[in-house]
Amino acid sequence: MAGKYIAAGLVGSFAISYVCDHFIAEKKIFGGTTPHTVSDKEWWQATDKKFQAWPRTAGPPVVMNPISRQNFIVKDLDNNLYFVLVLL
Repeated sequence: MAGKYIAAGLVGSFAISYVCDHFIAEKKIFGGTTPHTVSDKEWWQATDKKFQAWPRTAGPPVVMNPISRQNFIVKDLDNNLYFVLVLL
């Protein structure tokens, strides 16, 4: 019974947010204009062409979370068993 009210509330809130976004962003009810850099396709293509022409130099790949990507390689069996027990 309450599920239909929740679903109706969600649909209604999405509809209200869409209408508000449309009038604020597209119709510009608060004024302002869209910059030509956004609306001009030719400018966008020229900018993209310029960025693609830059030489790309990169270093080695970077690991985002090095703590979780560490390889704990232990050669000695006793130390390996101890390390596994410490982790548990």
